[in-house]
Parts: sequence; structure tokens; C-alpha cells
Amino acid sequence: MEQHTPRRRQSNSLTSVASGLENMGVELSESLEEDQAPGSDPNPTEVGDSGSKTGLEPSSGWRSLQPALKVRRFYREHTQLFRWICKGLLCTAFAAFLLIACLLDFQRALALFVLTCVVLVFLAYSLLKRLLGPKLQRCVKPLGHPRLNLWFKRGLALVAFLGLILWLALDTSQRPEQLVSFAGVCVFIGLLFAVSKHHCAVSWRAVSWGLGIQFVLGLFVIRTEPGFVAFQWLGDQIQIFLSYTEAGSSFVFGETLIKDVFAFQVLPVIVFFSCAMSVLYYVGLMQWVILKISWLMQVTMGTTATETLSVAGNIFVSQNEAPLLIRPYLADMTLSEIHVVMTGGYATIAGSLLGAYISFGIDAASLIAASVMAAPCALALSKLVYPEVEESKFRSEEGVKLTYGDAQNLLEAASNGAALSVKVVTNIIANLIAFLAVLAFINAALSWLGEMVDVQGLSFQLICSYILRPVAFLMGVAWEDCSVVAELLGVKLFLNEFVAYQELSEYKQRRLAGAEEWVGSRKQWISVRAETLTTFALCGFANFSSIGIMLGGLTSMAPQRKSDFSQIVLRALCTGAIVSIVNACVAGILYVPRGAEVDCLSLLNTTLSSSSFEVYQCCRQVFQRARKTFLETPCTLSPGPPHTAH
Repeated sequence: MEQHTPRRRQSNSLTSVASGLENMGVELSESLEEDQAPGSDPNPTEVGDSGSKTGLEPSSGWRSLQPALKVRRFYREHTQLFRWICKGLLCTAFAAFLLIACLLDFQRALALFVLTCVVLVFLAYSLLKRLLGPKLQRCVKPLGHPRLNLWFKRGLALVAFLGLILWLALDTSQRPEQLVSFAGVCVFIGLLFAVSKHHCAVSWRAVSWGLGIQFVLGLFVIRTEPGFVAFQWLGDQIQIFLSYTEAGSSFVFGETLIKDVFAFQVLPVIVFFSCAMSVLYYVGLMQWVILKISWLMQVTMGTTATETLSVAGNIFVSQNEAPLLIRPYLADMTLSEIHVVMTGGYATIAGSLLGAYISFGIDAASLIAASVMAAPCALALSKLVYPEVEESKFRSEEGVKLTYGDAQNLLEAASNGAALSVKVVTNIIANLIAFLAVLAFINAALSWLGEMVDVQGLSFQLICSYILRPVAFLMGVAWEDCSVVAELLGVKLFLNEFVAYQELSEYKQRRLAGAEEWVGSRKQWISVRAETLTTFALCGFANFSSIGIMLGGLTSMAPQRKSDFSQIVLRALCTGAIVSIVNACVAGILYVPRGAEVDCLSLLNTTLSSSSFEVYQCCRQVFQRARKTFLETPCTLSPGPPHTAH
């Protein structure tokens, strides 16, 4: 018993010391907050004639902390001022840098100058909206008479319709094939209206405004020089940005593998692009862009906030990531809104896969334009197929907020983006192995069955080339290219768009290499117009393998709506597929050949070391001219010696 007593005392003494240290720490922290010396009385009283104060005098160590505490308190009181000073210094430094760059070489600094102007325009708009927005609303409110608004809308619709007819009449006089694409738009919209869930409830405002925004975006990107140059520049910058993937992939896999093996050449691009998108989400840039795009569509089309945000998000993220933007609201959304969410996912592609397709050699400007144009078209055609007949809870944006993710800092956001891409990459690898193997088996089985009835070369692609050939023709593709384009559409619909884009890139490479156009009865490449329209038509996740992905993603977010999701997923899949085709039809209406004419005379007079598409074109033109000249020249037979009968 005597041996245990000192140990207990020692334990008690340690506990008291720890408690005392904790109390001292609390006292010190409270004193720091109150700017007082520890142990001093906050309200000292004078005692006697000496005027001495009760309590402890501040120690010399405490006196040394006084300046730091004053600085800290001064910073807290003027935090906003210091922030404005830092922002002002940064803006001044950037303005000086931009000025010097423009003075040295304005052409080189043009891109930075344009981006700066765009940012300044949006900042000025936000400032004016905050200062003058309420006043303008009060001024406009008396003008909002229902009958006046109705006639204004009817007049605007009539002007737009007459303008479209006039433009088509003037523009298609030089290129009649554009009328085929316009007829395709009419046919597919009529088909969707025929299978609409509620014919009488269709909001033609949403349909017309959605198709109108799509047409204006296409007109800006394809026809106008500033739009074409801007998207071409954006595509080039994305290609340069994605080329930095080689630094990481070559270190991990080696130079040989990333040049020769498809998986190591393309799939690391998805990891890098996903990391970049995650960082942009963390800093809030993507949310800002999505909100601006959704605001434009919601104001013009009259759609609800949740469905519009989801479709706008699909421009940048995949069919499973976009619904995460509105995850808290999925349980209360109407069937029409859920149909929009699904259609938007099927009609677009993810930003990470956009990088992979660009690395294939697919035209970057066409891919970006297709992604942007598909958003309003998906919203419009979804409202045509499944109109709103219920009362939505999300008519206004108030209460609908976008999340910024769970990352606590920039490095964590980059790491999370790279880690999430691993699932995407493994999913692509598994799908490619499975689908290509299944396709090879199907082709072997069809070939075996075809040989039994003396049909040689029967394959899945051949069947698709016949079934989907009218669809390709209505897109505006030349008839001789329709079989190839129909094959690619079939691969995209029944397998996936990744395999279809890979095959399209092979056709493009053969064209650029100057290969023969026909080898037997098989076409080796298609025209530039057909390539562009096919790029638009393939830009979407609408394939049968995506049904499980869509249902699994949405069900995990709102399990109680599983039956509703299953009920409309097939309708949304078909709508998303037609959205991509209508997108291609609009591109067919607006497409014009670009690029300088090749000087065939000077090209063919030079020594050619290799073939190319330009050489093939020039040789073909020379042959056609010679053939035409030969056929137009009258054939005169010289008289022979007189024939004598024996």
C-alpha cells in the first residue's frame, strides 16, 4: 500500500499541472483578444495616495507583443481596404503588362487583349446591373401590357420567319445542297412532333427560341470571320494545352509507348483535361460560365432553372456529372424536367473526352461548336417530345445554387480531378475491348450467314450503311459519301461515339495522305463537308450502352425516382440522337468551303516527293478537264485509200 501512494500523488500533480497550463492558455488567448496583459485587471482601481493599481503589472514579454497586437487589430479593422489595395496593385500591374505587350507586338498580344476586353465587358455589365437594374425594371414594368407583348412576339416571329426564307432563297442559289439540310431539319422536327407525349401542350416558344439560338451560334461560328477565327484559335489553344500531356505520360510510360500504343497516347489526355476542369470548378470559373449560358436560355426559352442549368453544364461535363449540379432538386423535378436532363446528357459529350477526340485529329473548332450548339437544341427538342404539363417548383433561380465541390484547396482539387478520371479511363478501356470484340464477332457471324446465300462481305457496317443512308442524305451529305457516314452513325448509335470518332479519324488521315478514293467498291475517304457534318452528328453520348450509365447515375442521386427514370430513358435516348443529327443539319445549311484555292499549275510543276490531298485534287481536276476537252472535240476520220473490189 505504501508503494502505490507516491505514484498516485505524482499522477495528481501532473493532472493539476496540465489543468493549470490549459487555464493559462485560455487566459492568454482571451487576453490577446482583449488586448490586455495576462493576469491584469480589466478595470483597475486606485488604492491610497500613491495611486498604485491593483493586479499584476505587464511583464516585459507582454510589452514586446504590444506592437504585433496593434498591427493585427489594425489589419482586422481595415481588411476591406487592404483587399482593394491588393486588387488595385494587381490590376495596375496587369494593365502595364498588357500595354507593354501591345506596344511590342500587337498581333502577338491580340488574344490577351480580346480576352481582357471580354472580361471588362462582363464586369461592366454586372456593375450596371447592380446599380441601374432596379430602376430599369421599374421603367419597363408599365410597358409590359399583355396584349402589347403578344403582338410584339407575333411580329418578331413573323420577321424571323420571313428573314429565314429570304436568306435561304439568296444563299442556296449558289449551293443547292443546303436545301437538303434544311429539309432534313423539317423532317426530323416533324417526326419528333408526331411522337410527342402531349401534342397540345408543346411550348413553341421554347422550341423556336432553342432552334433560333442554335442557328445564330452556328451562323457566328461557321459563317462570320470573327466567329470562325475565334473558335479556330480556341481549338488550336486547346490542342497546344493538351500537348503538355506528353510531359507526364512520356515520363511514366516512355517515349516509345506514347507514340505507338493507342491507350498510352490518347487516354492520358483525359486524365490531364479532367484535372484542369476540376481546378476550373474549384476557382468558380465553370460555374460562372454555366450560369451565364443557362440565364440566356432560361430568359429566352422560358424553361425552369434546374433543367436549364443541367443542360448548360452538359457542354463541359459528362451525362453523370451534370446532374450533380442539381442533385438536391432531382427528387422534386417533373417528368418533363427529368427528360430534359437525360436528353442533354445524351446530346453532348464530356469536356475530358473532347480532348481525346481532338487528339485523334478531329477538327477542334467543329467539336467545340457542336458541343455549344447542342445545348439549346437539346432543350428545345426535349420540350417538343415531352412538354411540361405539371407545375414546376423551380421557375425562378432563387434558391437554386451551384456547388463548388468538396476540395479545400487548389492542390486537392487537381488531385481529385486526376483521381476521378481514372474511373473514366478504365471505363473507356473496358468498353473498347468489349465492343470491338463484340463487333468482330457479329461481323464474323454475319459473314458466315451471308456466305450461305452467296452474299459476300455481309457485316454490321454494311447493314447500317443501307438502313441509315437516308438519314445521312437528309443531313446534307453527298450521295457518294452517304454509305460511309451511315456506317459511322450506326457505330455511334449501337456501340459508342469513341469508336466512331476513331474510325472517322482514319478516313481523314487517308484523305490527307492523298490515298485513292476508291479501292474496289470500298470508299477510302470522304469529302471535307461530309467530315464536318459527321463530326457534328457523332457529338453525343446517345448510344444504347449509355442507358445503363444514365440510369445508374441518376438512381444513385434520387433512388425514389427509379421508376420515373426507367419510364422515359428510351424516349430521351432517341431524342438525344436526333438532336445530334439536327445539329449536323444546321451545320449543313451554314457550311461553306474555307481555305485558299490550291494553285494546281505551280503545285504540279514542282518535284513531288509524297502524295497529299491537294495533289490528288489537282490531278483529278486536270484529268476531268482533259476528259471534258476530249469529249467536246469533234472526231474527224481521215479518208483512207480507195477500196477496190476483186
